[in-house]
Formats: sequence, structure tokens, C-alpha cells
Amino acid sequence: MLKKELAVFTFGDLLEQYPFRYVDRTKVNLISEITYETDFAQIAAVLVNFDTVGQRGGKRIVAQVKDKSGFLELTWFQGLSWVEKLLEVGQSYLIYGRVTFYNGQPQIVHPELEVLSAPQPLGKSFLEPVYSTTEKLKARGLGGRQIGKLTQLLMGMVQEKDVPENLPQSVVEQLQLISRFQAYRQIHLPQTTDEYEEAVKRIKFEELFIAQLRMNLLRSHRHRFSKGVVFDKVGDFFNDFFKNHLPFELTGAQKRVIKEIRNDTAKGKQMNRLLQGDVGSGKTIVAVLVMLLAIDNNYQACLMAPTEILAQQHFKTLSSLLAKINVPVKLLTGSVKVAERRKILKELEEGTLKILIGTHAVIEDVVKFNNLGIVIIDEQHRFGVAQRAKLWQKASIPPHVLVMTATPIPRTLAMTAYGDLDYSVIDELPPGRQPITTVHRYESQRSKVMDFIRAEIDKGRQAYIIFPLIEESATLDYENLMQGYENVKGYFPEPNFWISMVHGRQPAGQKELNMKRFVDYDTQIMVSTTVIEVGVDVPNASVMVIESTEKFGLSQLHQLRGRVGRGAEKSYCILLSGSKLGNDARQRIKTMVETSNGFEIAEKDLELRGPGDIQGTRQSGELNFKLASIVQDRPMLEIARNVAAKLLDDDPDLVSADNLRLKTFLNHKKGAVAWSKIS
Repeated sequence: MLKKELAVFTFGDLLEQYPFRYVDRTKVNLISEITYETDFAQIAAVLVNFDTVGQRGGKRIVAQVKDKSGFLELTWFQGLSWVEKLLEVGQSYLIYGRVTFYNGQPQIVHPELEVLSAPQPLGKSFLEPVYSTTEKLKARGLGGRQIGKLTQLLMGMVQEKDVPENLPQSVVEQLQLISRFQAYRQIHLPQTTDEYEEAVKRIKFEELFIAQLRMNLLRSHRHRFSKGVVFDKVGDFFNDFFKNHLPFELTGAQKRVIKEIRNDTAKGKQMNRLLQGDVGSGKTIVAVLVMLLAIDNNYQACLMAPTEILAQQHFKTLSSLLAKINVPVKLLTGSVKVAERRKILKELEEGTLKILIGTHAVIEDVVKFNNLGIVIIDEQHRFGVAQRAKLWQKASIPPHVLVMTATPIPRTLAMTAYGDLDYSVIDELPPGRQPITTVHRYESQRSKVMDFIRAEIDKGRQAYIIFPLIEESATLDYENLMQGYENVKGYFPEPNFWISMVHGRQPAGQKELNMKRFVDYDTQIMVSTTVIEVGVDVPNASVMVIESTEKFGLSQLHQLRGRVGRGAEKSYCILLSGSKLGNDARQRIKTMVETSNGFEIAEKDLELRGPGDIQGTRQSGELNFKLASIVQDRPMLEIARNVAAKLLDDDPDLVSADNLRLKTFLNHKKGAVAWSKIS
């Protein structure tokens, strides 16, 4: 049962089931002290009576206990047979749990009970740990305190030799950490608050340090041993385009990133670089220059995008940019006709086609390159590892890899989830981009919002109106979208206005057609779900209205806002919400109104949501940390990163006497897969 419910397979797993809170057993409340402000209470009381009431699904045990100050009701809905065996009228119990109120009277549902041999509990000199459990375990008599007793029993059997040190002694001394054995003892059985804090410091540092070390080892190994194609010259194509055909002057950030990539690709080692830049920061022009660098060195380049419309836009952009320097570019997607497909495959295999842009179609087995030198993957989180790997298996020497994302990733998350990759950031926008004005409006102001859209359309502009995402089972979302579409048609009737609608339930062909109509200015308004979040580039669109803003995450709101402001005209993002907003929703809306900096927004998103669900990242859950948090423990993460980097600089193979125990530990744990390994 412990295996299935808590993934506890070994004694070591049990030791790493850390308490989630502690009870000061010296503090016992009187029932009369319980108020509406009371969260948890610990009561010493006598059981007056109990009864099983209700039928079948509504069956429950209701008990009444009393102390010298009053009465309290206890209720159980699960594990009833076990509870009945524990309860004895007239017996004294120590009772602990969360306080709720029913009909104005306090009660504790599913309390933790401990039989007392005396009417009042004996004070204990340490904080008692409370452990996570599940309803199924509680039904078997394994509540939080029972699991604690198991852990205490185990700690009584474990000796220091059973928990060998895994950190180098130099690191332990430098950071004044207690030993690993002490940390386990003091996290489970703290005698004082200071002991608890020492244990938490040691365990958190170890979790962060081991994660950083693994990432750094992967990157170090690639830098030292991986083989890659060599781009050792900057030739005519790159120079001609750079000097004569750049549509705008590069920003300092773009120049820095190109220099980093040039250095990487000249070393004879495979480049694995993550390039992130906010919406509109100019990642595409960097990709173009990198492709020209490959062509100058007699290699081919491939750019893979997650959707056909995004691939088509890349093809259109690159064809236009490269037309004057006579570099052939072809597009390969599922909708390319058979004759054209055959021609592309032939030119690709012969080597006359230098740049291929496509969707998943480029990874099919029939697609063979003559000498693939670099693979660029846009919005890389949309592709699985196996899909990406298929591309660089198409060359005898692995091509360089540049993965791009427009989803800003907080630095702390990037160094943890992407620490095995070299990492570039374009952190400034090209000159001349007008900032997008973002405002918050309530549902009651809808008419004014629609009037504003009409005024923009009268100027020749276009507008998006976005509804929350439709999932297969979300009938309500679908009904809201259809109702919203009808409402928009009421404000903007045909034939004066034309509206496209796009959502996830539409067949792919219809969705693409409706998007294309908006791109081609056949329609002035697009009513859509978040399927347009990435990949629609309409410079003429100047208004983004996001319906039910409170239902969206910060990162998603920022991505949606980035669909406007892509032309020369002033653009606007209107966040439309209901009048009742929770604290998190207010924080998200406030952040959006106050800043358009994607990295600031990503940091706030991480703070609000935690690392487990940040779009565009590849980590799982809480990055497998039991105690550490990359949000709350950023200073410690920085220290762990620096210590790991210096240790590997000094001893890249971990062969020194001080590092041998660390190497042994890593080898023992090597079944743990790196979160972000690209190839």
C-alpha cells in the first residue's frame, strides 16, 4: 500500500518522506479557545459518545468529546471500521486536525487521534513531525502520525554508516553543513527549531546541488567529447546578406547571440543551444544568419515548426529575405503536392536545396539530406524528444541544434530545467517597436470595448477576440465560445463586417482556411480560442481582446498579447473579466497592465504558479525536489550552481579523493533521467 500510494519502496524512500509540518506537543488548546480564526487545533478530551449515521455513500461516524471548557464534534466519512475499533466511550484522546464550522458549531473532520493514558498529555521536548498520507492509507490505519511512528522506528535502527556522506568534505565545510545522517535525524526528530533549520538547509542544498551537477556534467561531456560539423568560415552569403540586405540594424543582444553561435559551431563539437527571446525580439533574423553560416561552409539547414501555418509564415519570411542573394528555400508540409514533394526530396538528397522549412513532415524516413549541418526548431516544447532526435539522425555527424522559444523562461528555471544546454537570450526589442497599451475592463464595460474595436476597424485595422481553451470534455467552454461568437456578430453584423472563427474542434483544413482568411484580410475580426497563441503573424491586427481573462495563466496572456503590435501602428490589449476576481487573478491582471517585459512576467508567473506548470519548459512536477523550491530558494540555487560549476572546472571527471564519494553516489542514482536532454 505504501508503494502504490506514496511510492515508498525502500527504507531510503521512507527516510525521504519528509514531514510537511510539525506539531508543538507542549501546546494543547481548550475547546472554548476555538474561534472562526482557528486553523488547526490540538485538544485533550474525553469521548462522550459516538454513532454511525447515514446510509451507503452518506454513511459517517459522528462523535462528541469534551474537556473542562466545552464540547466538540468529530466526524469521519472514510475508514469507518478502523475508527470504530479505536473509539471507546470514556477514553481520553489527544485530538488534532483542521477546524471547520457546521451550523455555527466547531468540528474536526477526520481528526488524528492518539489514546492518552492520563487525562492531560505529557509535554514532550521536541516538535512532533506530521507526514503526508492518503485517504486509502488512513482507511488502513496509516494516518500522518502512524507513518511518523514508522519513520521513528526506522531512525532508531539506522546508524551513520547506513547513510554515507555524498557531498565532498570541502563543500560541507565551506557551507557549514551538517552531515547527511544528521540531516535525516534532525528533519524527522528535531529537538529544537535550530536543529530543524540546519536539516532543511542541508537537504535543500543537496537537492539543488545534485541537480546542477548533473546538468553541468551533461554539458561538460558534450563540450569535451561530442563530435560536430565545423563552420570555420564566414563567407559570401553571410557577408552579402549582413552588409546589403538586413531589413534593420541588429540589436546588441542579437549580435551577442550570433557571436555565441559562431563560436560554438567553429569548435568541432555539436552545439546544443537554447535561444529564448520575447515575442518580436528578432529570433528569426538570427536563425537566417545562422543558416547562411551553414551554407557558407557547404552544409544544409533545416527549420522545423510545430504547425503548418507557422511553417508557411517562416517560408514566406525567409523567401522574401533571401530572394536577392539567390539562396533556394523550399517548404515541406503534409499538404505539399506529390510532384513538388518528389522534387524537394531529390534536390535535398543531391544537395542543391540548401534550406528546408517544414513541419513534422521533415522527419519522415523518405526525407534524406546530402549534408545537414544545422537544425533549428521553433517553439521546441511542441515537439517530443524522439521527434527532434529523428532530425539529427539524418546526418553521419550530428548537426548543430538551435532550439528557439518565445516563451520567456525565468532564469532560475532555465538554469535548472535547461542547465545541460548552452543558453542564449535576446533581451531587447528592435528599435521602432511601439509598446502595446494594456488595459483591464469589466464585463459591464463590454459595449465600450466593442465600440473601440469598431473605431480601429474603421481605420483599416483588425482585431482578435480570444476565449478560454476548448478541451474535448469542456462542453461549457464550447457553448461559451459559440455564444460569444453570436454576441460578436450582433455587434458587427454582415455584410459590413466579416468574422473568422477558429477553435480546437474544427477539422485542420477548416481551421487553416479560417486563419488564412484573417491573415489575407478577408475578415476583420478573428474569434478564437488559444489555438492562435503561437504562429499567427498579422501586422495589421491592432486589438487583442481576451475574454474571461481570469481563466488564463500569465505566460499565456503574454503570448496572446504578442499577436498584436507586430506592425507600425499603435496596438492595444484589452483584458475583459467578470467582476468577482480571486487574489491570483488580480495579481496576474495587475502584472499584465504594469509591464510588457516577458522575463518579468515569467518570474511573476513562476512565483504565482510554481515550476510545475510553466508553459514551454520540460521539467516534470516540482523538478523532483522533495524540499527545495526554485522560487523560495533562489539564493541557495545560485550558490549550488556556482559550487557545482567550480567543482567541475577543477575536476571534470570527479576523480579526486574528495569527489569520489560524490561520483559513487551519482553512479548509484544514474537511473534518474535528465529533464532536458536534447539528443
